[in-house]
Amino acid sequence: MSNFDHNAILRGAQLTLVGVNRALQNPGLFTSTHYRQAALAVAAGIAIRIIVSIPTVGIRTLLWILSFVVNMDHAQWDDAVVDGLQFLEHSVLQLPFFLMTLMRYITPTLDQMFMDSLSWVDQTYFQKHKSEDPHNLRAMYYPNLSMYQTHAPKKEPKTPLKQALTAFAIRYGRKAGISLAVLALSYVPYVGRFVLPAASFYTFQKSVGPQPAMVIFAASLLMPRRYLVSFLQSYFSSRTLMRELLEPYFSRVHYSKEQKAMWFKDRAGVLFGFGLGFYVFVKIPLFGVLIYGLAEASTAYLITKITDPPPAPSEAEEFRKESVHWKNKHDFLNLPWHEMDKYNIETANKDSYRSEVQQTPRKMYS
Repeated sequence: MSNFDHNAILRGAQLTLVGVNRALQNPGLFTSTHYRQAALAVAAGIAIRIIVSIPTVGIRTLLWILSFVVNMDHAQWDDAVVDGLQFLEHSVLQLPFFLMTLMRYITPTLDQMFMDSLSWVDQTYFQKHKSEDPHNLRAMYYPNLSMYQTHAPKKEPKTPLKQALTAFAIRYGRKAGISLAVLALSYVPYVGRFVLPAASFYTFQKSVGPQPAMVIFAASLLMPRRYLVSFLQSYFSSRTLMRELLEPYFSRVHYSKEQKAMWFKDRAGVLFGFGLGFYVFVKIPLFGVLIYGLAEASTAYLITKITDPPPAPSEAEEFRKESVHWKNKHDFLNLPWHEMDKYNIETANKDSYRSEVQQTPRKMYS
């Protein structure tokens, strides 16, 4: 439970609120460009709502036509069909969430929003601590991270959009297939009632340990199927959301598959609390896409709390090895809730930043 205890989850949820507050204070977020993107986000939310409702409207239309042939005044199965279809779309397949995250691969706006917000977080930090000794402040995140190349070196072609979309669709298709298979198995006579509880145990035993997973398994036996599916999908979707929100960071700092898995595992509780907080809000019809953009801006604040400032790209290899583990996790999780901007640990490469820290603030506030 050391990586997934209740304190870490609550601290992640707190970072959701503080990150939103910090992002909304950024005047750069309220430019004409971002206003235009906000309008497009609302329009995208309407489009997603329409696309997702097409199957339901089609079924309702088919049932309406069927009612001219079959007397359905006392039938209840038609409502069950529509209700089941909506449950599959929103809770099992998570279609609105899928279409929302798909937007990252269509427009680079979210990546730029993350970097702009990261620059603002640096500025705000030094403004709050301008009366303190610069030698005791943390290093900046934006200047060096902005020098990292995204996805591939310039000499190599970037991944084509078609390939990126295909890879994303395959990942989603695999998850959707597993979800449908597990749901179908839960209807098998006698053993079906144990399928979803077993899936919940398998899901959580790696994150929280076998004993808490057994408690979840026991509680799952008492939960109705619909609520249990929603519970599991909320967990998986919040993790997926978190990975998508962190993509601007990982597209620059290229961890190996094993390093990335360890990076997430060491911060699992905080990331879950942060992702779950935003997952609840991005499900709001129409405005979910707009909140998704705000979540991306807030992730910039999160990064400054759960990992060290990146060095120059020439030192990236050593940085990746060292930053896999969250060095100041214990100190940060035990901070008073109102002192999250306090820096608790000397980073190994801090000396190389000191002159930069001392010289940059005036330029940043001009």
